[in-house]
Amino acid sequence: MDQKSIRTVIMRGGTSKAMFLREEDLPQDKAKRDQIILKVFGSPDVRQIDGLGGADPLTSKLAIIAKSDKPNVDVEYTFGQVSYVAPLIDYSGNCGNISSAVGPYAVDEGLVQIEEPVTTVRILNTNTGKMLYEKVQVGGGKAKVKGDYVIAGVPGSGAEVVVDFSDTAGSATGKLLPTGNVLDDIEVAGFGKIQASLVDAANPVVFVRAADLGMTGIETPKQIDENGKLLAALEEIRGKAAVMMGLCGKWEDAVKEIPAFPMVAYVAPAQGYNDFTTGKAIAESDVDFVSRLLFMQVTHKTYAGTATTCTGAAARIEGTVVHQAMMAKDRGKDIAVRIGHPAGVIALNVAAEQRNGDWTLTRAEVNRTARRIMEGTCYYIDSE
Repeated sequence: MDQKSIRTVIMRGGTSKAMFLREEDLPQDKAKRDQIILKVFGSPDVRQIDGLGGADPLTSKLAIIAKSDKPNVDVEYTFGQVSYVAPLIDYSGNCGNISSAVGPYAVDEGLVQIEEPVTTVRILNTNTGKMLYEKVQVGGGKAKVKGDYVIAGVPGSGAEVVVDFSDTAGSATGKLLPTGNVLDDIEVAGFGKIQASLVDAANPVVFVRAADLGMTGIETPKQIDENGKLLAALEEIRGKAAVMMGLCGKWEDAVKEIPAFPMVAYVAPAQGYNDFTTGKAIAESDVDFVSRLLFMQVTHKTYAGTATTCTGAAARIEGTVVHQAMMAKDRGKDIAVRIGHPAGVIALNVAAEQRNGDWTLTRAEVNRTARRIMEGTCYYIDSE
């Protein structure tokens, strides 16, 4: 045959979508493996017209799954952010939204011992070496899909999946605060010296104040993506933070070497705005603060799951720009932290405490929904 094939499942996890492949179906040689994956996605091509990719950072995602033989681990999960502008798959971090689909996938594929009505799936994320624990609602031996849990950015409702990220501090750097500081200064062309908070939980994120960049904090993705000066400044901040975190050598190389991580976000105190997708009003009282997140050099239409964990952690660490934004209107005193993003609100139960002078993440639970959309065979043209 002119084409080869590989079994494929497309899953929505939270506000993202990914292709799920089994590790056993892929070659061990990483270069050959990535060639196949790029063919399956149709990359590099901005439309990904010759593959299954969705031509958007939120739908050009990969999950490689293997049943684990390690003690106290059910499945091993490798996340890949597949570029559609370059022949590149970024494995440097995890995706929280796609993580929420790994548990239901493992249940449906028979990779875990099923218990009803709730199965806890123990997941080792190989990108970060961190454990995730997911509570999946189960009925009739399969992951439930129908339910009344609603998340901003996804139509309708679904069965709630609870993802425990509390074991993910220092995912890329080994430290919750990679520099040891709650605030660091970064020199930014056109803006001068601005304060940033570098935090690493689930994935590393660098946070800055919206006001320091001349922003309100409630801009739409379109307004941000059309602001060339702002995008350049945010990428400079991200790159310089990556160097400070020890993730790359020169900040100018960050976009080529590690385009996905760290992520960069700006924050501002709680305020009202409209959901850019539906026009629904989000009241100031609905959020503890607002944030806009950049991922793969474009604005995230909602908010990344791992960035939710990291933002929540930053909100609990006294003195960070996120904590300052939350406390500006005396918010965030309950266990749930509510983040206002472009399409609504995402909340997580999060706690951190200081022990012997160091901050420790003690709780981080994000609730999502997920479902299987397609299963079957994907055909691709092998380069050999």
